[in-house]
Amino acid sequence: MRDAFVKVLLQEMEHNRRLVLITGDLGFGVLRPVWERFPDQILNAGIAEQGMVSMAAGLAKTDRTVVVYSIGNFPSLRPLEQIRNDCAYHGANVKIVCVGGGFVYGSLGMSHHATEDLSILRALPGVTCLAPGDPVEAEWTTREALRMKGTCYLRLGRGNEPKVHGEPIPGWRIPEAITLRRGEDIAILSCGGILTQAAEAAELLDRRGIRAEVVSFPCLKPLDSGRVRELLGRFRHILTVEENNILGGFGGAVCEIAAEEGSGCRITRIGLKDTYSTVVGSQAYLRKVYGMDAEAIAGKAEELLK
Repeated sequence: MRDAFVKVLLQEMEHNRRLVLITGDLGFGVLRPVWERFPDQILNAGIAEQGMVSMAAGLAKTDRTVVVYSIGNFPSLRPLEQIRNDCAYHGANVKIVCVGGGFVYGSLGMSHHATEDLSILRALPGVTCLAPGDPVEAEWTTREALRMKGTCYLRLGRGNEPKVHGEPIPGWRIPEAITLRRGEDIAILSCGGILTQAAEAAELLDRRGIRAEVVSFPCLKPLDSGRVRELLGRFRHILTVEENNILGGFGGAVCEIAAEEGSGCRITRIGLKDTYSTVVGSQAYLRKVYGMDAEAIAGKAEELLK
């Protein structure tokens, strides 16, 4: 996902000299092409994320599109007040990019586990929230984020994520959901990099005679409410999957629509159960520990259908 982001950033900088990237003293290896090709369009704010976001808001007021880039919670929770007051309130054209959402930096402990950011950023008025599920979605969401007006949060993985989509997504636009697999027994709705596990769970279920529909929601806010309503009308059971606290995140957003709709569909949220992770380890290990890997998703689907 990170490489897809940089690829699109370079393409957009080629045509837009008022597109600026600010890094919080991170990412020098992957951002090297930006330094080399566009040295006047990149700044290093140092380890000062609050100042970085305020700087971005100021630059945005000079008719620039400004991207701020850091890892985990550093570009989101640390400068939350600056995102709210300096960027979102003024409709500043600032794009906040988090590399390493969820448990990507799992071995570094809870300070680096970005598992509340989607819930918190979603609650801010005027902030579009994007969480692509694979490098293909990352490319399209980055392009949309850079071209749209206003404040945007883009949550990416880190690197080496597999492609779930076999081919590019033609003409994707915010906030469209994307169907990866059709089914009639249960629907699995995914937001963010956990999409790999949702797709794998559907494969496991298929071998067990259960046909699961898999739908990716790379845009959390605004949510594709039309697609959610359509799914609520077709299925008796829906699983939502996110590498985030289940309170206030993707599953909560789906439940809000279901409550307003008065649907009889049962929704079960898979994610972090309102807790901080006290365990360290790889992303795959933590997904297993907290019941959000492919086997856990498939097991919950079987349990609901029985």
